[in-house]
Amino acid sequence: MERLLKQTEGTGVDVYTHSEMLPSNYYPAFKKYSHLVGNYGNAWWKQNIEFPTFNGPILFTTNCIVPPKSDEVRKRIYTTGASGYPGCTHIESDKNGNKDFSVIIEHAKKCSPPKEIEKGSIIGGFAHNQVIQLADKIVEAVKSGSIRKFVVMGGCDGRHKSRQYYTDFAQNLPQDTVILTAGCAKYRYNKLNLGDIGGIPRVLDAGQCNDSYSLAIIALKLKEVFELNDINELPIAYNIAWYEQKAVIVLLALLSLGVKNIHLGPTLPAFLSPNVVNVLVENFGISGITNVDDDIAILLGA
Repeated sequence: MERLLKQTEGTGVDVYTHSEMLPSNYYPAFKKYSHLVGNYGNAWWKQNIEFPTFNGPILFTTNCIVPPKSDEVRKRIYTTGASGYPGCTHIESDKNGNKDFSVIIEHAKKCSPPKEIEKGSIIGGFAHNQVIQLADKIVEAVKSGSIRKFVVMGGCDGRHKSRQYYTDFAQNLPQDTVILTAGCAKYRYNKLNLGDIGGIPRVLDAGQCNDSYSLAIIALKLKEVFELNDINELPIAYNIAWYEQKAVIVLLALLSLGVKNIHLGPTLPAFLSPNVVNVLVENFGISGITNVDDDIAILLGA
């Protein structure tokens, strides 16, 4: 990302992020690049809706490519690293590991500006370092009862209508709860007006799928601050949305920490055999989702 920002600096080309790259707008080191102007669009699966109106070239650095429906969009798609797609230009590293994005820059200069599809701002950048700085404030809010529970809602998003569950779940959570999130699942609720609790936003976004690590660090730090022996004694509930392997790895990481009573949806992964499911249920209390009201009651201990 920084290589692209450096090469586009002073060229008159603005840079937008999309989907999982949203968190880069919060990186302090990137604030010096005034041409990083914001995020365009929503979760990865809306590419075929949003890319036609974006108008400019698109650089993929990860695997979440939706097959473009038109040649016009395909010609504007570039890939690099592990990503790639037939008919799209791939940018390789040279022998020194450097990448030349000049072909994208020149392409961008010939394109029309993006069409506006929405406007506003989203508060983010709550990786573990930032949240730990708020530890005293968070602990006080928990002790005073202002925050009853944190709900981890990390994971993946997808186009299936069943995923509306996560929007409804977030909207129906009581006002004394805070959502901890990472990954593209956040697009189901990060633009809702959920407010704050004493200045603490009710959605704390740690960043990309990989930043789910931060959620584990936050939980372990809170365990230390509250002087607890078991991570399951924390006022934290887990409602994870899965779509592919990254979210399953997040789940395995939570299990390795001994976290129990995780809800996983919209369905359990099909590759889990009955025997494995039984082990997860018996040893960790893992379960699928049912409906919003019942799941909130279970996860909040109501």
